[in-house]
Amino acid sequence: MHTYIGRQQAISAEDFAELALGTPVELWLGVEGETDEERAARLDAARDILADNPNLPDDLVRMAAQVIEENPDLFDVIPLTRPARGRRPARKGAAA
Repeated sequence: MHTYIGRQQAISAEDFAELALGTPVELWLGVEGETDEERAARLDAARDILADNPNLPDDLVRMAAQVIEENPDLFDVIPLTRPARGRRPARKGAAA
């Protein structure tokens, strides 16, 4: 199975993250050995991107969760079972 973001194929988790973000992952995570000036410039760019799109973090988390759920073989995860929507599990000691 192939995963595409737009017209680009994501071959690895790193590819997916970069394509989903629309920016290199290093912009958000930094790189080893960066100078204080490089870090400040990187953080300024990240702030500008977030100011232009304040919903970006929530949108990306939703998208990443969906891709992981639909393609667990691309990631080293084990899918968890979920209770049915609309029903909460009974709490211990609660009246039925």
